[in-house]
Amino acid sequence: MKTRTKEKTGFEKVLDAQSSLKGIAVHTPLQYSAGLSEKYNAQVYLKREDLQLVRSYKLRGAYYKIASLGDAEKRRGIVCASAGNHAQGVAFSCRKLKIPARVFMPVTTPQQKVKQVKYFGKEFAELVLTGDTFDDAYAEAARFAAKENRSFIHPFDDEEIIAGQGTVALEILEDAETVPDFVFVPVGGGGLAAGMSLVFKNVCPQVKLIGVQPAGAPSMKRSLEAGRVVELPFIEKFVDGASVRKPGEKTFSICRKSFSDFLLPHEGAVCSAMLRMYNEEAIVLEPAGALTIAALDLYRGPIRGKKVVCILSGGNNDIGRMEEIKERALLHEELKHYFLVHFPQRAGALREFVNEVLGPGDNITYFQYAKKTNRENGPAVIGIELCEPGDFALLTERMKNRNVLFEHLNAREDLLALLV
Repeated sequence: MKTRTKEKTGFEKVLDAQSSLKGIAVHTPLQYSAGLSEKYNAQVYLKREDLQLVRSYKLRGAYYKIASLGDAEKRRGIVCASAGNHAQGVAFSCRKLKIPARVFMPVTTPQQKVKQVKYFGKEFAELVLTGDTFDDAYAEAARFAAKENRSFIHPFDDEEIIAGQGTVALEILEDAETVPDFVFVPVGGGGLAAGMSLVFKNVCPQVKLIGVQPAGAPSMKRSLEAGRVVELPFIEKFVDGASVRKPGEKTFSICRKSFSDFLLPHEGAVCSAMLRMYNEEAIVLEPAGALTIAALDLYRGPIRGKKVVCILSGGNNDIGRMEEIKERALLHEELKHYFLVHFPQRAGALREFVNEVLGPGDNITYFQYAKKTNRENGPAVIGIELCEPGDFALLTERMKNRNVLFEHLNAREDLLALLV
């Protein structure tokens, strides 16, 4: 009688993935941050997955999943959908294993990630850009995989993908001299979060896992609150590596039992964190990679005096986005303000505004004026950068004292979207 092989548990699969990934994925450093530790009065360590071969942890799950396929599945080729990082992991793995892949990505994917997929995959990765969001690309990829009878490599809701990502947690425990009190984990569909949950639950359940999602795409948090998987009707796509409308069924099932808290930093706070890490730590992060740093401001009290690990999940940032990143950061920090100002249509009106209204540290960074015929006033949109958030009250007080007609546009998201 043939004996049935006992199926591996989730944690056992993580251990198997660690063995499979030797010589493939880099064992990334767990780096102490003196600056962040001083800022938050804690011991802050950074798990540098931005230093992975494809500059994100996604290689781990992708390679383990593809390597575990049967010979017939490998010959037929594979299909994946991704916002960028999973695609790079798949492309790298398929080139390494010599397996053909068709990779579906949103049209909105930053060009840096598109180029990297082509670079890592070479002739083994055929790239298809389709739809405006990850979910659009996912739907198209799923249809193609079914039609061509190819294996679909899910970016997060798959046991092997989850296990591969869980090797991040094994490395943290290997490198940490003492067990951390908190581990901050970026969450999109939940593959990394679920994989890390499997490890900490089995090895040291006292560690508090803190999930972090962008405020504009809180699909896992909303699902946990509802007690079931929830699909959001709309998401903000700026943090592209962690913006999905619906988490996975498997990842949700694991995460609902493992996380102590979920935080939702604003996209502007993420931009501020990206700039801080670049200027103070010389670390280049993509928006999703900076999520956990942005979340520290929301958890100052609980982490005080504690040992904290922040996962820096990726460094695939397109340099072309830096102006937008800086703008979003300044708006979030209340250092950049836009006004609709009605100037008297006479000579010297703008000079009076500059000389009598602007403070010594105020700087006009945007100006658009439309002269109107047969009117006393002409509207102008002005962007002003301040030195300190408190300068805003002084600026508006001077405008009122000099009878300047104005409207503050920062709260008008419909209009602000045309400027940022």
